[in-house]
Amino acid sequence: MASFIIEGGHPLRGTIRPQGAKNEALQVICATLLTREAVTIHNIPDIRDVNNLIQLLRDIGVKTSPVTSETGQGRSITFQADDLDLAFLESDEFVQKCAALRGSVMLIGPLLARMGRAVIAKPGGDKIGRRRLDTHFLGFEKLGAKFSRIEGRDVYEISAARLKGTYMLLDEASVTGTANIVMASIYAKGTTTIYNAACEPYLQQLCQLLNRMGAKISGIASNLLTIEGVDNLHGAEHRILPDMIEVGSFIGMAAMCGDGIRIKDVSIPHLGIIPDTFRRLGIKVKAEGDDLYIPHQRHYEIQSFIDGTIMTLADAPWPGLTPDLISVLIVVATQARGSVLFHQKMFESRLFFVDKLIDMGAQIILCDPHRAVVVGHDRKITLRGGRMSSPDIRAGIALLIAAMSAKGTSRIENIEQIDRGYEHIEDRLNALGACIRREK
Repeated sequence: MASFIIEGGHPLRGTIRPQGAKNEALQVICATLLTREAVTIHNIPDIRDVNNLIQLLRDIGVKTSPVTSETGQGRSITFQADDLDLAFLESDEFVQKCAALRGSVMLIGPLLARMGRAVIAKPGGDKIGRRRLDTHFLGFEKLGAKFSRIEGRDVYEISAARLKGTYMLLDEASVTGTANIVMASIYAKGTTTIYNAACEPYLQQLCQLLNRMGAKISGIASNLLTIEGVDNLHGAEHRILPDMIEVGSFIGMAAMCGDGIRIKDVSIPHLGIIPDTFRRLGIKVKAEGDDLYIPHQRHYEIQSFIDGTIMTLADAPWPGLTPDLISVLIVVATQARGSVLFHQKMFESRLFFVDKLIDMGAQIILCDPHRAVVVGHDRKITLRGGRMSSPDIRAGIALLIAAMSAKGTSRIENIEQIDRGYEHIEDRLNALGACIRREK
């Protein structure tokens, strides 16, 4: 297990470019299983979760080859799934690897569509509360798939001779659930209609890639998707969007300990309300072309609602505020002028990391597993360094931001969680002036 040793109080300045989007990468890489032809994907982030998924695809027989790309534009890889290892797909080793990787759940839809069956184990991932998969499996059942438990193994098999298009109303607008059902329905006979579908930019990107491969998906960017089944998909090329969560994380870093930071090529139209949410905390965020510039923030004041009541920030499905940035926003609020209530609706364990911020001197009242009130210090009291452990990706980056702004030296353990979502983060931040050392 590795740790970060962070010497706080070093101002950050300069330019940084966000990596390719982790959540989009996991979806579009799984989509390459739907065709025998080559699919080239650009701007793939070099992070633990994505690399583990790519290795899992290699294990099941997918050929991968690097493609020369422009400097600073992320990795480009060509995937070709023309000779899958069916025996490995049935093995215990495959099941164990899937169980260790949350993103592996999105292999089920493509494998079910193309091979007619898939073996399912409970996937791993962040420890942020219940992350049920009912939406995925109810959707598969609507398409005609059947489940059976494999005796002697803690796994299920899902199979269908050929899926059949149908209408379905999802019980929640799950991003991964929608992605999985869309991929499963590509080869279904007839038309599939998905209502209450997720419409995040990364889901839009997946649908656009599938259409370039020969799928017939309409309603993209809405919560009503229609998929006309096709017989074959062909190869295509795709570029992954910048990671909106990393962009938001960099805004938070710039607010807390920046002395003028430019975030380069962020794809502003795909950020939704993220910049405006930071502006509600009083952060100056300037859009310049496709860049965001965050000047030095000597003080920033949390806005109130028009009627004068305390600001409340709550997560919601797109185009609402992504839950993945609540942790970062909480840290930023600790040094603001004023108070704010955070309501984390989607995961019941994601706010438990605030006890570490309280130990660092933050004024936070954890009302219940879903709500926390932050009373800002207005930079009159600096957070103090401490020793802590990263419980999940987003709490990990939030603690890193807190440590960089704190007085003294901090140690963050279990940074493998941060590595799952942020590419070479200490090298990129040290280039801006941070003082972060990795220790094994």
